[in-house]
Amino acid sequence: MRKLNRSMQLLVCFGLIASFMGCATTQKHESTGQYVDDSVITTKVKTAIFNESTLKTLQINVKTYKAVVQLSGFVDSAKSVATAEEVAKGVEGVVSVDNALIVK
Repeated sequence: MRKLNRSMQLLVCFGLIASFMGCATTQKHESTGQYVDDSVITTKVKTAIFNESTLKTLQINVKTYKAVVQLSGFVDSAKSVATAEEVAKGVEGVVSVDNALIVK
């Protein structure tokens, strides 16, 4: 009976450690909270770009990782590249913007 009890305690400890490790952040992965925060930032940036009448929103892709926004896609002019970057920088929670927009 003691051996079974000891085995169950050990199994529970391993289960808890595994579940906590799943929520920990690493260099390549985000924690659940960071993922949700980044999703909110991405949505805010997409909305801000959509509300900017001079930008074609369907050609601009937005991704966020640890509050760093990456813009990619195609725009019509260098002015649109600068406008998209400024709009993204103006969103609350954005740490920096990696602008990879291409003028076609």
